[in-house]
Amino acid sequence: MSVAAAPAAGTETRGFARPAEAASAPTGESLSLPPVGARKRAEALPILALGAWFKHAACLFEDGRAQFGPNLGDLDNADACRAVEPAVLTLLAQAAAPVRAIAHDLHPDFHSTRVACALAARLGVPAIGVQHHHAHVGAVLAEHGRFDARPVLGLALDGVGLGTDGEAWGGELLWVAGGEFVRLGHLRPLRLPGGDRAAREPWRMAAAVLHGGGRGDEIARRFARQPAAAMLAQVLARPALCPPTSSLGRHFDAAAGLLGLCEVMQDEAEAAIALEQLAASTTAPGVDRADWRLLRRGGPAHGQTGGRSSNTERRAHDQALDPNVTEQSAVSGIAPPAGSSLELDLHALLLRLADEPDAARGAARFQATLAAALIDWIEAARRLAGCATVVLSGGCLHNRLLADALHAALPARGFEVLGARRLSPGDAGLALGQAWVALHRTP
Repeated sequence: MSVAAAPAAGTETRGFARPAEAASAPTGESLSLPPVGARKRAEALPILALGAWFKHAACLFEDGRAQFGPNLGDLDNADACRAVEPAVLTLLAQAAAPVRAIAHDLHPDFHSTRVACALAARLGVPAIGVQHHHAHVGAVLAEHGRFDARPVLGLALDGVGLGTDGEAWGGELLWVAGGEFVRLGHLRPLRLPGGDRAAREPWRMAAAVLHGGGRGDEIARRFARQPAAAMLAQVLARPALCPPTSSLGRHFDAAAGLLGLCEVMQDEAEAAIALEQLAASTTAPGVDRADWRLLRRGGPAHGQTGGRSSNTERRAHDQALDPNVTEQSAVSGIAPPAGSSLELDLHALLLRLADEPDAARGAARFQATLAAALIDWIEAARRLAGCATVVLSGGCLHNRLLADALHAALPARGFEVLGARRLSPGDAGLALGQAWVALHRTP
């Protein structure tokens, strides 16, 4: 998709937004939190945050309390957009003191961003842009009462969020220390043939995997029911028509498309949910370490004030990461880690699914291998950054097979694991994370 434009309907950043789970998201609720505590932090409150595009719910953050506005749904229609400002003004009227800042997503074309910037100008307070996945991590930390700036590893897995480099992120491993983050690694990008349409049509994601693996001549035959299939290889040969994304949600779509589970989605996250349900119905085959690779790149990308990149990610020759090699020494204090960034490459796994005749076995293999690969990635990041606390966030954590596997395996490897509790791990709780980040950036 083109991240210069607001996302099309069906590209929900959760990745797995089941209707029942979406309904459990805060709707005008007050969430009790441990007090912020530190005097200099308490003086920076209250903070208003406007969330993003999907499952929109604004949040008023005061010491010990997060008051959510109504969940207005996706801001892809006029009625939802018209309801944003009145809901925000209702929250403002509940504040015990004038707000000190207004936080919002980095995407400039989100209606929530426009309302946030206009309101901040009217009130004479800072408008603070917060990178989407930084906010996901912050929401979990706030829910756990972690208001200090001690570094953590943040695994943020969803459908899409604008990155500091202007690209579509969604499979991110971050080092987070309060208002600062470093992009330690990301999933090896997939191409989005046709931009936004690829987020609604899993067969396009599957075709991108085939093309990238030198099997573009199979696309027309495999997806003969799709009128555009015959020409898609030519589209994939033109990078300008196929922007990259590191989204784990799109990896799920590609897997579902390759296994023949769903070519075009009629409902939100239909392909990913079908894959998870089928995987749960059978025993997973043994995990093969050859189905993923960790690649070392030149250096991590740092994100700070306003979410702007303060150190553009350098592209270097890919090197396979030896898991037995200890990386640089642990960080001191809250200084961000330097050196290599880690890219997790799942393309071999996806190509293996293209040759799997048993869809249930393939779905189970994908789920089990994905969990094993993510654990491997996190352990490599611990050697790189010296952090042993992992925050699991983003809409893909609605996938119970994935979430349960990570919550079971990581503590056994010596990690402290934090995940969403009452809040959705997806976008419905995102505003709290934006406020958490803004708290650390407010003087």
